[in-house]
Amino acid sequence: MKLFFDTSAFIKRYVDETGSERVLDLTASAGEIGLSVLIIPESISTLRRLVRENRISEVDYRSLKAAILIDVADADVCDLTPMVIEYTIKCLERSPLRALDAIHVGCACAYRPDLFVSADRRQIQGAENEGLRVEDLSP
Repeated sequence: MKLFFDTSAFIKRYVDETGSERVLDLTASAGEIGLSVLIIPESISTLRRLVRENRISEVDYRSLKAAILIDVADADVCDLTPMVIEYTIKCLERSPLRALDAIHVGCACAYRPDLFVSADRRQIQGAENEGLRVEDLSP
């Protein structure tokens, strides 16, 4: 199965929270995994927030960061191509998305996954508006 994960879902591989088990199951069975070019900066931002909130240690941060970088190297990372920008604009015109959320959906539209996986309700609605099949991991 060809899957596309936004950051809100993909980070659940590394941070134990609602939906983590499902993400692990999905990634284990995936034939292909697509991710937006935003995945690394947004994941690092999330991990740094968790350090600031004392939810993970600096040692945990370094370990999780390394794991993310390894996993992303094995995934299909969608860059900001003219096609992705075109899809992103359409998403913004059809759904009340923030720009970065629309980039995730635009990347997914260009990637054409069997399933778009997200824990962001607004992004899920935007993906559905674009005709993507969605796995909703929102709490």
